[in-house]
Parts: sequence; structure tokens; C-alpha cells
Amino acid sequence: MGKSNIDDIIKKTNASLCIDCGECTGSCPVSRVNVHYSPRLSVEKLLLGYFNEIKNDDDIWSCLTCGLCSVRCPSDVDYLEFIRLARKEIRKYTNQLNYSHNRILQKTMEIMVQGQSQNRTDWINKDLRVSKKSQYLFFTGCLPYFEVIFEHLNIHPLDTARNAIKILKKIGIKPMVRNDEVCCGKDLLYNGDEDNFVKLAKLNKKMIKESGAKKIIFSCPECLQTMKEIYPQYVGKMNVELIHITQLVDEALQKEKLHLDSSKTKKFTYQDPCALGRGLEIYDAPRNIIKNIPESELLPMEREREDSICCGPSAWISCTNYTKRIQFVRLGQAEKTGAQVLVTACPKCTIHLSCALSADDVDYNIKLMDITTLIAETMKG
Repeated sequence: MGKSNIDDIIKKTNASLCIDCGECTGSCPVSRVNVHYSPRLSVEKLLLGYFNEIKNDDDIWSCLTCGLCSVRCPSDVDYLEFIRLARKEIRKYTNQLNYSHNRILQKTMEIMVQGQSQNRTDWINKDLRVSKKSQYLFFTGCLPYFEVIFEHLNIHPLDTARNAIKILKKIGIKPMVRNDEVCCGKDLLYNGDEDNFVKLAKLNKKMIKESGAKKIIFSCPECLQTMKEIYPQYVGKMNVELIHITQLVDEALQKEKLHLDSSKTKKFTYQDPCALGRGLEIYDAPRNIIKNIPESELLPMEREREDSICCGPSAWISCTNYTKRIQFVRLGQAEKTGAQVLVTACPKCTIHLSCALSADDVDYNIKLMDITTLIAETMKG
């Protein structure tokens, strides 16, 4: 790492303002299961010039990028950006990172960058109502790839997309679904691969402009946050409205355009996804939806809203025993509420927590459900 690059990271992230208070360490989910890990130590190593140590250290890659430390930091150190920039620098020296799933997700994103033709829409059957031209566009994200890659977990990520289309139909929206969309690129960005992230961002911005859409609807919070907050820094303003499906459903319920029926499940608890909660501050819409189910009860979980715990590994790297322990802690907190079902509004939460539930040596008395599935199952009519 060059000194000028390190100085740039320190300046951009306020790292020099760190007062060594330990607030980040006390907040960090990784620190709670790995006593040797501390966000502030990574900052201190950079401030002290231990460049080679950082370059060969797992700590930079152990961060979940959940954002809890940045929320708690009294000095406003932007630790998320610190991690991203440090990873970008480290990638100049090595690409031998601790990728999960044999790097298949990164390879898939890199293929998308090359512009190879793909069939992303064969999940749309004749019962689903989509349009070739509409002011609304539903952004599918990586759900088609998750469907194949995580088949062994007996989950069906594409059901989220199918249910989203059914929900939109119910509230009077017939969206487009484009075959030429690509991954939002956030995972590549937080792998330190900024160049390929920018290429994906440009492809998606071009796709949206050519579609003529005015509103883009997301089921994935990370895609939404990336386009809303990160794309403008790299490819300019999007010039469209970007909205999560739970916001649309919450609004439809308030305006009585949508009504929910009772569910066989009566007791629910809710997992705040990092991007939807701390990232976009969308806390109430998902909860309002659950509360609108007749005869249901939403049970608060320990550590929720801005204090919520991440579901585990970030950006498809560093899937370790430590991240598994974090998932087990979270599942234990959910079970402790007495809920029958843990609802989440993020495909990654569903994947990671389902993976934890599938472990041979665990036995949690709670089920997982994506919020679009819950809405689709309880819609009246």
C-alpha cells in the first residue's frame, strides 16, 4: 500500500478521529464471538503504518459490513467506507481472498460484467402478470442465481419474485421485468472490486433508462440501497423513484387497496436486514404489514431496529465458524420470543439463516419466512 493511498483512506473515513473508546468493538457482532477481532484495531494498524500486517490479515475480511459500529461511533468514523477502501487497496496485491461457495457468486457477477446473454425471466409463468412497457419495473436482482446455487438448502428464492409480482397485481401494478438487468454489484464493491462494480452499475443505469420506467420496485434491500445511495457516487443520479416492496404494501394497506386475512401462524417475530434497517431506516413498513394480519402477534426480538444483529457473512466472503455462531445467536434470540416464524425482508437473511438451521447439530423450534411469501399467503381475494 502506498502512503498516499493510506492517507487518502484516513482522510475520507475520518479514521484519524478514532479516540480508541472501544464502542465499535462492544457493538460488533464479530467481536462478540471472536475475542481477537476489533474494528478499532484495524483502524489503529493503518494509522500506525502497519501496511503489510493489514495486507496479510484476515481482520479486514472478517467485517460483516453491517454498519452497527458506524451507527455507534461517537467520532463519526465511517468504518464501512474504511473497510471498502482498504479491501480495494489489498486487491492490488492479492486476489486470494476467503471467498465462500467456491467463488461461484463472484464468477457469476464477473460473467454479467462481460455482457453475455442470459435468460433471467424464464421463472415468469403465464399466471404472473407482467408488462412489456410500464412506468413500474420490478428489479429481480440475483434471485435467479440464488435459486440454483442454494438449491441444497431447500429454499426457493425465486418464490420471492413470483410473490412480489402477485402482490403488485393485487394492488393494481403491472410491472416490467427486464432480461437485461444485472447484479447491483454491491458484493463486488465490498470485495474491493470497484472496477467491475462500476461496469455493472453502468449496465443497470442504461437498462433503466432504456426501459422508460419511473419507479423501480425491489424485494432485495441491498439492491435498493446500492442504487439509491452508492450508484449516484459512481454513475450519477438515477432520476427514478426507488422503493422497497414493503413500503408499497404498507401504503396499500393504509389506503385499503389491500387487505390481509388471518394466518395459520399466529406468532411472528421480525429480523431487520442491515441494508433495509440501519442502511435505509425502513423499520416500520414490514412491522405494519405483520400487524395487519388479523389475530396475529408480532413479538419483539432482543436487539432489533437500529440495534439488530446481522444474519452472518457479507459480500460472499469469510463464511466461517464465527459467522455461524452469530447466526446461532440470532436464531436463539428469535426462538426466545416464543414466535413460530421468523420473518425477514432480505433474500440473504433467508439464505444465511436457512443455512444455519440446516446444520446437523442444531435444533431450533422456529421457521423462516420471507415477507413477500407471508403477504402472498394472507392476501384476501
